Order: sequence, then C-alpha cells, then structure tokens
Amino acid sequence: MIPPVDPARYAAFLAAMSMMAVAPGPANLFAIATGMQRGRGQVLVGVAGMNAATLVWFVCAALGLSALMAAFPGAFHLLAIAGALYVAWLGVSSILSGLKGGGGPVDRPAVHGARSAFIDGFSVQIANPKALLFFTAVLPPFLDPARPLTVQLPFYAAATVGMDVITMTAYGLGGAALAGRMTEPAFRRGFAFVVGGLLIAVAVLILTRG
Repeated sequence: MIPPVDPARYAAFLAAMSMMAVAPGPANLFAIATGMQRGRGQVLVGVAGMNAATLVWFVCAALGLSALMAAFPGAFHLLAIAGALYVAWLGVSSILSGLKGGGGPVDRPAVHGARSAFIDGFSVQIANPKALLFFTAVLPPFLDPARPLTVQLPFYAAATVGMDVITMTAYGLGGAALAGRMTEPAFRRGFAFVVGGLLIAVAVLILTRG
C-alpha cells in the first residue's frame, strides 16, 4: 500500500517544522503577551485562534494559494499591513493604560477576554508573513507531486498545528507566570508597558517580514 505522504519528505518536514515552531516570531510573541495580559486560561483561547488561522491557510494552499498570490499580490500585502496596524493598536492601548495607572485590558470581563483572545490570535496569524512564507516557499518542496495534494495536506496540517500548539502554549504559559503579581499597582503599570511593547514588536515583525 502506498503511503499518503512520502516518508523521507515528511521526516524532513518534521525536522524543519520543529525549528520553525520554536523560533521567536509574531505568533510566539503574541502568545507571551496573551499570557501576561489575560492569564493561563486565555493562552489556550489565543492559541486556538492562531491555529484556526493556520488551518485557513492550509485550505487556501489546497485551493491554490501560490496562484492567488501571483494574481493578487497587493491584496496579501494589504492584509499584512492591516493585521500589523491592528496589533500595533492593541500595543498602544496597553501602553496608554499603563500611563493612566490602570491595568487596561486586564480589567475586562472574562467572557469578553475569551472572545477577544481568539479573535486577536486569529488576526495575528492570518496576517503573519511567516505563515505566508511557509505556505508559498517552505511547504511546497516537501509535497510529493506524484501524490494527491488533498491527501497530503491533512498530514502536514496535523504536524504544523500540533507543534505550534505545543510551542505557543509554552511561550504563553511563560508569560502567564508573571501575571500572579497583578495585585501590585506598580507591577501592573510596568506590566502594561511590557505587554504593549511586545505587541508593538509583533506589529513591527509583521511589517518588516511582509
């Protein structure tokens, strides 16, 4: 029986993906900021949002992402810019809350925080140039042209999402470990500045890598 993926190509992909997953980038920095700002529970919600966007990219890859990018390069560039501006706005809002002496987004009710963590995570990953690069330049060489693409992609998607969930969650829980001191006013102000700085760094990475 012929396997759905080429074993050698898939093994090489797993090795490459493991390095890409642990590398600091917009998604992992956002996970840290989410953990610091919203706590452990919301880390998982944000990670779910980011990986939902990853699955969207896999669907796009199955539908011919490279051809779409070649036909409409300006649309993808605008998508990255819009995502970066949104994340930068989140960062500036956090810094402003620190200047006012409050905790800003940390004070939001849990239900809104959960909804926002998912949407924010999705927005970061859908506009992440690292994701665009992955699906247009990194993934294609590992695919076997002799096998159906729609059969191969679920296996690559499972590996990608699995590794990303592990590393994003680890980064996020590391950030959440600092959230226990949120009862200290001085720490809350500094905390708001750090979260804002991380989010602005995410925005810069999206713009410079796009």
